[in-house]
Amino acid sequence: MKRSEFFTRLFFVLLLALPFSVSAESPVNINTASAEVIASSLKGIGPSKARAIVAYRQEYGPFNNVSELAMVKGIGVKTLEKNKGMITVESAAVAEVKE
Repeated sequence: MKRSEFFTRLFFVLLLALPFSVSAESPVNINTASAEVIASSLKGIGPSKARAIVAYRQEYGPFNNVSELAMVKGIGVKTLEKNKGMITVESAAVAEVKE
């Protein structure tokens, strides 16, 4: 295989993989996401903290902004900073309209 052919094939493989890498990093709506989705999508948040987020949401209602997430036990400013841009707080009605 010629060098130019190799790079052409590599380019197309990377081009095909691009949509998968972009979708893996879409923001997580903490007002509608399951604990499993939260734990698998956000840095520094495992299953226990993710369940605490869902429990907090069920008890107190939806989050109005991302900073309110710090009210959940075990979630601090550093965790919010690690996930900057990866968290959204849309209402369930708005999320349904977008889908």
